[in-house]
Amino acid sequence: MKPFLWNIALAFVWVTVTSTFTLENLAFGGVMGFVLLLGIRRALGETTYFEKPWVALKFALFMLKEILVCNLRVALEVLTPRHHMKPAIIAVPLDVTSDAAITLLANMLTLTPGTCSLDVSDDRKTLYVHAMYVDNADELRASIKREYEARVLELLR
Repeated sequence: MKPFLWNIALAFVWVTVTSTFTLENLAFGGVMGFVLLLGIRRALGETTYFEKPWVALKFALFMLKEILVCNLRVALEVLTPRHHMKPAIIAVPLDVTSDAAITLLANMLTLTPGTCSLDVSDDRKTLYVHAMYVDNADELRASIKREYEARVLELLR
């Protein structure tokens, strides 16, 4: 059985043993199961399961930072009399291939103020993105691949 399924099973065992069926107790059981599995990880064989929570935490912190910074940039744009926008639609070639990865990447870009995912090509190899600030399309494309797509690949592998 995969470590994730073991972790879920251990969380439910914890809830059953303690006879306290609450979301907090289930979460506590999940954390305790993770710690237990971490202690016996050599017996589980090769797995990246124990690195994923840290990758997910880094991913969440990155998204929070990006949303905050982009919100500030758009708010500054709204509050100043001069417009610094240079909107454009760019095509970003995709390295991600699964529907989940493409959806996550598109939603990340849409959640970030100043960018919006528009469409995915029929062959699912290109994502079309509208951005408010495009000084250099190649730099923006490289930034999306480096900052966003690489994190999606790291999280979902």
